[in-house]
Amino acid sequence: MKIAILHGEIPQDAPPDEQDTLEQMGSVSASLATLGHEVERVPFSMDLNRAAQTLKAIGPDAVFNLVDSVNGAGRLIHLAPTLLDYLGLPYTGSKTEAIFITSSKLAAKKMMMSAGLPTPKWFTLGSNGNGEAFSGRYIVKSMWEHASVGLDEDSVIDAARPGKLRDVINEKSERLGGEWFAEEYIDGREFNISVIAGEGGPTVLPPAEIVFEGYKRDKLKVVGYRAKWIEDSFEYTHTPRTFEFATNDAPVLERLRELSSECWKLFGLKGYVRVDYRVDEAGNPYILEVNANPCITTYGGFASAAGMGGISYDAMIGRILEDAFSREYERHP
Repeated sequence: MKIAILHGEIPQDAPPDEQDTLEQMGSVSASLATLGHEVERVPFSMDLNRAAQTLKAIGPDAVFNLVDSVNGAGRLIHLAPTLLDYLGLPYTGSKTEAIFITSSKLAAKKMMMSAGLPTPKWFTLGSNGNGEAFSGRYIVKSMWEHASVGLDEDSVIDAARPGKLRDVINEKSERLGGEWFAEEYIDGREFNISVIAGEGGPTVLPPAEIVFEGYKRDKLKVVGYRAKWIEDSFEYTHTPRTFEFATNDAPVLERLRELSSECWKLFGLKGYVRVDYRVDEAGNPYILEVNANPCITTYGGFASAAGMGGISYDAMIGRILEDAFSREYERHP
């Protein structure tokens, strides 16, 4: 088959999280070629007409959608599947509605709360959080950007009054741009659960935990930008991923699997997804984010989880591509 790989345009001075798209393109292109497909790369920007004309000229059987931001803005990620829906082209990963809702952290949290799924409390400048601000620790996050942009230890604050939260949110917005909100900081363990589509329905892959090695008691456990992208930082080198667990972890791991399956159904997800969690000291899980179309480099967390589940990288890419031709996906209000 002829497969077009749709990707965001990456400038030469792009930050590490955007440069990662180049790694994904290389990995996916090589795998698709190994699987016997003809591959064409198509850049995607705000010039939707150019992308549409390029895709029409290529005439692909399907599009492998790797767009995770447009012009550096994560909140525009839904433009790619929107265009593909308009053109009537099959494409990998989740559909437009699911991409839009899960890319909006607040919209996703509201849906999870309505469905009874556990997610940390939050507070916004517009007072449209899920309750009044409380005294305690918050972590201030971007409403739209992914890849832990603007997120590190200094994002965690102790707030005894809403005024302090507003000050920090305003400061983040002025310094980094965009919209920000404050979420209850859950001090505990961090897990990633990956889910991939299959003929018999979604498969929950082996759970992974991010281990905070060598963290002193006073050092906050945050998987922030440095931990993900700055290779010479303490956080990057001291937050390894593990798939090995003690026997007594079985109940919480099973609960994480169940919640991940519920997220897949709730948001009508397709293809592949990663759900991020914090589990507090009492063993209570909290859903932090639902990442539709997460990073799928050969060395990334999703591919690692697939490998642990007995699925090779090429088989993983094959399953994701095959699901592009399936119109069946669930949506539970």
